[in-house]
Amino acid sequence: MGLVDGKAGIVTGAAGGIGRACALGLAREGGSVVVTDLASQRAEGEETVRLIADAGGRAVFVAGDVTDEQDQRRLVQECVSAFGRIDFAHNNAGVELTATVEDTTVEDWDKVLAVNLKGVWLGIKQQMAEMRTQGGGSIINTSSLAGVMAFRGIAAYVASKFGVIGITRAAALEGADAGIRVNAIVPTAVRTPMIERFDPQLQDHLIAPHAIKRMSEPSEVAEAVVWLASDRSSLVTGTQFSLDLGTTAGYSS
Repeated sequence: MGLVDGKAGIVTGAAGGIGRACALGLAREGGSVVVTDLASQRAEGEETVRLIADAGGRAVFVAGDVTDEQDQRRLVQECVSAFGRIDFAHNNAGVELTATVEDTTVEDWDKVLAVNLKGVWLGIKQQMAEMRTQGGGSIINTSSLAGVMAFRGIAAYVASKFGVIGITRAAALEGADAGIRVNAIVPTAVRTPMIERFDPQLQDHLIAPHAIKRMSEPSEVAEAVVWLASDRSSLVTGTQFSLDLGTTAGYSS
């Protein structure tokens, strides 16, 4: 019996990277998954669904924009329609921007905050409403190491990921009476296609602050998400669940 056997839910940004790994992990542990990403990522999202089906799991792809409240509502409705309920949600979709405070444009600021923070808030808003009607659920939001400590040159991203921690804590307090748990994961330097495009020197720079001197794998992040989605983590809510290879423990480089 899997950790989320019989449960159903949503993973946003699941066309690749962390989102795909988490959708696969949840399905492998018995969960039925609404895989969602932008319409422009349909082919990659449907590939995630195919990988789940090939492994014997259940999944559907639903295109959606996390910054659109109607799309967020529709994702929840599609989950309930396809699988009868929504027990977990992983609000994972995000974008990055390399720019200092002074160099960030208003347009870029708005885009990053819209996807990374507004998108998480809209997801929680719709997911909690449905979870209240069925007696509970688990929501997991993707923050970042840049959500607990600042880095130069990614100002809007830092602001958005700090915000994810804040909305996670607020939602955890407000959902507790309905049996809804809300947590944030805090990964760093995950071996995704984006990071693999970086030159080796930059990759070494990312690893340098880690106590454990390596990158993490998307499948390792998925292990934490699956646990947080499961009843095994019944005492855990309002946390920032660190997957930072010891970076915040202290200076190690």
